[in-house]
Amino acid sequence: MNKIKATLIVVALLVGLTGIVRIVQAQAVTLSSPNGLVADLYKVHNQKRGPFHPGHGALLYKYFEKHLADMIHKDAVVSAAKHDVGVIDGDPLYDAQDMEIKNFAIGQASVENGKAKVPVTFENLGDKKTLIFTLVNSSSGWRISDIDYGEGRTLVGEFKETK
Repeated sequence: MNKIKATLIVVALLVGLTGIVRIVQAQAVTLSSPNGLVADLYKVHNQKRGPFHPGHGALLYKYFEKHLADMIHKDAVVSAAKHDVGVIDGDPLYDAQDMEIKNFAIGQASVENGKAKVPVTFENLGDKKTLIFTLVNSSSGWRISDIDYGEGRTLVGEFKETK
């Protein structure tokens, strides 16, 4: 009887470990593609666990290239210290302060010379929007280097205008 219990415990542990390995591998594959990185960013953001939510700022470097992540982090720290609104005064992933998102879709990435562009489309409060995420492929994988909001506005440009 003890051999049966021991065998069942070993089998249960192996099944559990196999599941954990598969989850970790799936996460690595998701973040290794431009579309996967953008999709994962929206997923954690919509669950209020993303890099723009309080307490999750360390995730900036998981999704954004260092230069942009540094700008976002510095802006958040300075604006919090001053009890003021920073450069990012709305939701940068929806380019809005008020949101009622419908028909959200992440388009197929176009990749060229180590850079990728990923279109994201949705309707917000009846307005159709298209954001273009520009990503760079670095030694640590794909990272967002800018977000193009259209009409000549970009996330990086928002920071440069405030200097």
